[in-house]
Amino acid sequence: GRATVFKMKQMLFYLLLLSLLTLTSTYFIITESEDPGVGYGSLSPNRQSLNVKKRSIRRPTHKNREGIEVYSLKIDSKITSRFAHNVITSRVVNRGLRSSEAHFEVELPKSAFITNFTMTINGVMYTAEVKEKAAAQKQYQEAVSRGETTGLVKASGRKTEIFTVSVNVAPTKKVLFELIYEELLQRKLGKYEMVIKVKPMQLVNHFQIDAHIFEPKGIAFLNANATFLTKDLKNALVKNITGTKAHVSFKPTLDQQRKCPTCGETLLHGDFILQYDVNRDLSSGDIQIVNGYFVHHFAPTSLPTIPKNVVFVIDRSFSMRGLKFKQMKVALFRILEDMDPNDHFTIIIFDSTVETWRASFVQATAENVLQAKKYIHYLQLGAETNINDSLLLAVTLLDTAHKQKQLSEKSVSMIILLTDGDPNVGEKNPTKIQINVKNAIKERYSLYCLGFGFDVDYNFLEKMALGNGGVARLIYADSDAALQLQGFYEEVANPLLLDVELLYLVNSISELTEATFKQFYGGSEIVVAGKISDNNLDVFMVEIRAQTANGNLSIEGNVNISEAESILEHQKYIFGDFTERLWGYLTIQQLLKQSVSAASGEKTILKNKALELSLKYNFVTPLTSMVVTKPEEDQADRILMADKATGRANLQTVQSGKVASRQIGLRAPAGNIPGSRIRKTGTIRTTHPKYLHSLAIAQALVMEESPERAVPPVISVDGDPHFIIPLQKQHDAACFNFAGKPGFILNLVNDPFTDIQVNGQLIGDKKTENNQKITTYFGKFGLENRKINLRISVTTEVITIFYNKDKTIIPWSTTATVMNERFTISIMKERNLTLVMGDDATFVIVLHRVWKYHPLHQDFLGFYTLD
Repeated sequence: GRATVFKMKQMLFYLLLLSLLTLTSTYFIITESEDPGVGYGSLSPNRQSLNVKKRSIRRPTHKNREGIEVYSLKIDSKITSRFAHNVITSRVVNRGLRSSEAHFEVELPKSAFITNFTMTINGVMYTAEVKEKAAAQKQYQEAVSRGETTGLVKASGRKTEIFTVSVNVAPTKKVLFELIYEELLQRKLGKYEMVIKVKPMQLVNHFQIDAHIFEPKGIAFLNANATFLTKDLKNALVKNITGTKAHVSFKPTLDQQRKCPTCGETLLHGDFILQYDVNRDLSSGDIQIVNGYFVHHFAPTSLPTIPKNVVFVIDRSFSMRGLKFKQMKVALFRILEDMDPNDHFTIIIFDSTVETWRASFVQATAENVLQAKKYIHYLQLGAETNINDSLLLAVTLLDTAHKQKQLSEKSVSMIILLTDGDPNVGEKNPTKIQINVKNAIKERYSLYCLGFGFDVDYNFLEKMALGNGGVARLIYADSDAALQLQGFYEEVANPLLLDVELLYLVNSISELTEATFKQFYGGSEIVVAGKISDNNLDVFMVEIRAQTANGNLSIEGNVNISEAESILEHQKYIFGDFTERLWGYLTIQQLLKQSVSAASGEKTILKNKALELSLKYNFVTPLTSMVVTKPEEDQADRILMADKATGRANLQTVQSGKVASRQIGLRAPAGNIPGSRIRKTGTIRTTHPKYLHSLAIAQALVMEESPERAVPPVISVDGDPHFIIPLQKQHDAACFNFAGKPGFILNLVNDPFTDIQVNGQLIGDKKTENNQKITTYFGKFGLENRKINLRISVTTEVITIFYNKDKTIIPWSTTATVMNERFTISIMKERNLTLVMGDDATFVIVLHRVWKYHPLHQDFLGFYTLD
């Protein structure tokens, strides 16, 4: 490999960037970053200790400001369902005696799209236009040839781009700058984060940051802080949360900004940080619908981690010498220490030759991790770089281990390549290496490529990773390179689901973004958007299928469209048709991501579609440019152009997939209520608990499933009376009660042959009237099958499943199916749970909901044996 010759700052995940107006005598400049480290589908480290996010609010330290004063700066962010609409407004005035140049600079995340820019001068507004890049470039070059403008493209940190503009301001005149950009906030390691680099370098009379957040699922937590906060400045920071809404405001007075009472210097120098997440459970997720477009967020919790099988493929060529080699060792030490004991791993080292630490995979026990760390510690540098043979050997090791059943079928297999150079031994042609590796992997394993240093052939690594279900990352050769490597690994350290499919109604939904994902990692989030093509559709439905560590997972969800639209209708947080714009944003990002590894013909089709959407939604993307006409005194107006970085637009996601080219079928179940089917036992029709006939309901469960066969005996415990035993010959039932009190636990089933036991706990009415007898119901059931090490706890709120050492929590607000070789659990949203344990037993638990404001009654459960 080649030695690194250029250093850049650390690449991390950003949610929002703001900037102060900066003033200097200069030409109009619009700058964008050419950063090869930002790749479509790339993963970003997001550790608390790595919060060196570079989104600046800054002013250069020029002393000659020529009488230009920034008297107001306001940054307004409206975040709805993770989609941020950010408006930066800056007002300046020239208090000098002669004309001066005002310079406006904004540093924004590369994953964001600028949507609008205006300058208002002497009451006249000048608005930028977004055009196809070639057309904009032609207009710009014609202006340059006349000497009317200058332009500059430069890098600005690992994940930021700079938008800069300057304009001449006459004495006593004012200028208003307004920049708008939009971005989908990506979830990393369990949170969304907004980091604002605050460096105004002067006192600002009206300085204000406002962030309004609206999350229909509810906001789980919100942290607001800043590295420069003094006790006095903390009083300027206000945070309010009310369920689904939050507002953070930072509005320091001039006195609060001062370093000392008589100083002209500001305290505002450092990071302003917001972190938040939304409420989550094991449900179908969060679905928002506005004007015929939907966005679906899915990030389930309480799932057991799926074991990993990792092959570390490490470059020890001579170009890795020095600090890079030491940092690589430190990072591997930390990664190995963090591995789960159920994981398996091995190590391949390559330079001109290829060698393995062990000939097969080993479990990540403490002893094996210690031996691996010793091996890495004593590694020495080699010569050149043989990437092809090292990757093919990694695939062979995985193939052999799976064939010999050394690795679990329910596990995630991945190859992590770390290199700093180009292939120069063995197969040297990058295209042939990409073909060889893809033919070997055959879509069975994920390949993650980490390029160390700025001069690495990142395009080669990115195309190879995206073609094999993984992502690429540029690791910057800085002092924190070990943390960058460790941060990357943490994002793929906890796979929770495999082969995730989100299925929507056939012929009702069109133009889906990615809807299939190879893996889902803990702390991340799946986002799907699309168009509702059936104008007569009343209920939006989705089914999610995936593999968990224990078996198959099937979750169904449905949303009343009119109700969903009404939730967002009157929110001041909503900025127009945000779901449609979010759909456009996601689609463009994913089309550009796919174009990286596509063949030439397909690449053209993908880029043309992305260009069409970029122009439609006025997004500055790698395919478009923003053209600004700048007014000039005594000469023709200047034509100025802003480009998006042409290399990579940086879609931040842990999942992999393609933009859906077809819809996967999902039929609506029969009946008037969508989602009202239960696979094993038919439909449960619940009524008000006071008038419930438990036996009739229980028998309906069986009869609807198979009406032609005889109804087996159904023994149940439910409302009051609790116990109902059918007397089939008499076509009647014996009903009786147990004179228990709230809190009593009754043993309902105890079968020594199957080792199944069921207990129920009583609850009572909220209160009694006129000293009447307390009416009791069942509020909790506990089921245990010791033979298969299964325990289930059911309350009126959640179902908790303990299987072996894993714990899964599913709320009653979800329709879900958990399948395993030994049992199947089917949950019908707000209705019932069916547990089938092979031929041993079939139980049904019915949920009875009561009006929550009822003065006496409360929700309760019923239990039925069907087999």
